[in-house]
Amino acid sequence: MLNELSIKNFAIIDKLQVSFTEGLNVISGETGAGKSIIIGAVSLLLGDRATTNIIRTDTDTATVEAVFDISFNKTLRDKIMNMGFPDSEELIIRRIISHSGKNRAFINGQAATLMNLSAVSELLINICGQHEHQVILNPENHIDILDEFGGCLPERGAYESIYNQYQQIKTQIEKLRDLNRSREEKIDLYKFQLKEITDINPQPVEDTALADEKKVLVNFQKLSGWAGNAYDLLYGEKDSAIVKLKEVQHRIKEIKKIDSNLKIADEDMESSFVTLQEAALQLRDYGKNLFFDSERLAAIDERLDVLNRLKRKHGGSLEGVLRKKQEIEEALKTVSSLEVEMEKLNKEEEKIRLTLHESAHKLSQKRKQVAQKLQDAVDREIHELNMPHASFYVNFKKIADKAVESFGPKGIDEIEFYLSANKGEEARPLNKVASGGELSRIILALKNVLSHAGSVSSIVFDEVDNGIGGAVAEIVGRKLKAVSAKHQVVCITHLPQIACFGDKHIYVSKKVVKGRTITYVNELDNEGKIEEISRMLGGVNVTQKTREHAREMLNSARSHKN
Repeated sequence: MLNELSIKNFAIIDKLQVSFTEGLNVISGETGAGKSIIIGAVSLLLGDRATTNIIRTDTDTATVEAVFDISFNKTLRDKIMNMGFPDSEELIIRRIISHSGKNRAFINGQAATLMNLSAVSELLINICGQHEHQVILNPENHIDILDEFGGCLPERGAYESIYNQYQQIKTQIEKLRDLNRSREEKIDLYKFQLKEITDINPQPVEDTALADEKKVLVNFQKLSGWAGNAYDLLYGEKDSAIVKLKEVQHRIKEIKKIDSNLKIADEDMESSFVTLQEAALQLRDYGKNLFFDSERLAAIDERLDVLNRLKRKHGGSLEGVLRKKQEIEEALKTVSSLEVEMEKLNKEEEKIRLTLHESAHKLSQKRKQVAQKLQDAVDREIHELNMPHASFYVNFKKIADKAVESFGPKGIDEIEFYLSANKGEEARPLNKVASGGELSRIILALKNVLSHAGSVSSIVFDEVDNGIGGAVAEIVGRKLKAVSAKHQVVCITHLPQIACFGDKHIYVSKKVVKGRTITYVNELDNEGKIEEISRMLGGVNVTQKTREHAREMLNSARSHKN
């Protein structure tokens, strides 16, 4: 339930805060005062796109914030938590629109996306305005309305799951058929590519090892010279490092005979001697084993050239070549076993085809059952809304019967709402026959019927009184009151016959202060309601007789409520 709405620097609204209650909340006021702007602000909180032209002139940002009571809406609270937002019995949504383009949204103080807001709004509030009229008139939406009303969504979900499986299998079969059309060509190509790689037989990191070996051969003279020179310095010369180290060992021993304070261990000196001696021997052997092999160098160059050609074809590295080899082997295996795979998929397709056919007809049968209930319920509502001879129909057109290929993602039914507005008239599509007043009443009838099955806690009606008046307006007021018994209702109206049923009446006005238009919102007490309904009845010149009429309307509405 919507508890509070705060708006700042939004269109002509400078700053306002309005509270709502359970039941029917009526909003009225002068034309252009900002009533519909309030609804527009709520739409922003539900994820609608925003443009900077909604920001009040000479201000940088517009801010809209709403507080909802969701303490009894466990489904919504679980959804909010699953989305990663803090759990609370209150839901606070805030939206900031900036000229800089850095628009921000928050759910319970945590940054959110427009997708988050839209997901939350599905279980929170529904705005029934001009957009809702378009939704109702669009035949593509009629099947969704019927399924929601009739509780067909579980069966439809099961059907969609089977339908998606069927489509996946069909896609796989089509791919295999495409593959089979050029099967022989593909087999020849795969075999040629595989033979090329297999004949060369590259090994992991072979190119790196060959490059290292080539480097040694190319630098043979340098390496040989350096190894021999190092050996001579360590061991081969008369005054080599090892000879000098022996002299150092001897001197240390002589010192320690006289002065034991020299703490150089004999073992350490001996270890150093052994280490240098081993290094000298390794350098000697390394130098002896080095030799230049021109044939080997040529063979390495040739092998590297072959490997590089492969690498250029298949990913730029030996890893890519080996990966390509594995892919070709798997593709060859797939192509070679197409017949087996096709037979397997065809069996699966036949099995799921039967399941899909059964599920589609089961869903269609349930729709036909609930369609009659929807027709009867809407007929009752529109008859009470002073359309006594009107008839509402749910028209079924099968898009498929036995041809599973022509089934759609929502089943085998194409559904469109029809209306016969007057006795003797042929029923025609809803968007072809409904006048403005009739459409408002049909939408209200549908809303009243669907509200019994709906999951949102709040419904906002904007322009519900379009094209109606008199006795019909009073009936609409009663219908709105009936809807408000199950849902919080917020209704913008110009008609006193509707306004008098409000549990709370909010009056929107505007005036110019220091050259700027400012919107004001006031909750009306009983006397205020009388004055506002009198204004709605009599216009500018409100007489005592008009006030008496307004008081009588309010008393009659209260009597109806009781």
